[in-house]
Amino acid sequence: QVQLVESGGGLVQPGGSLRLSCAVSGSGFRFWNMGWYRQAPGQQRELVAGITSGGNTNYADSVKGRFTISRDNAKKLVYLQMNSLKPEDTAVYYCNTAPAVRGYWGQGTQVTVSS
Repeated sequence: QVQLVESGGGLVQPGGSLRLSCAVSGSGFRFWNMGWYRQAPGQQRELVAGITSGGNTNYADSVKGRFTISRDNAKKLVYLQMNSLKPEDTAVYYCNTAPAVRGYWGQGTQVTVSS
């Protein structure tokens, strides 16, 4: 059974930072490409950052230079460090494999950027 549990969201002022974590259960994690996705109200879910099993990363243009994805294979964790947050970053953030597997979606963690 694969479970993905996101945490670390919250309310932050514009320009602030948050670090999201994703705990992964299930064997084989170190071989999986992983991603952080987000869904804002009324919007489709989008991939904002990805990391391969080998540690190569890629980012959506909207977050490039502000967000950093990383992973700890020993702890089965995926992180998203978010700096210089903007109101338009407000969304529910999810982790999943990349590409995503429908049955792996968790509850996500809410990030709200507002003054």
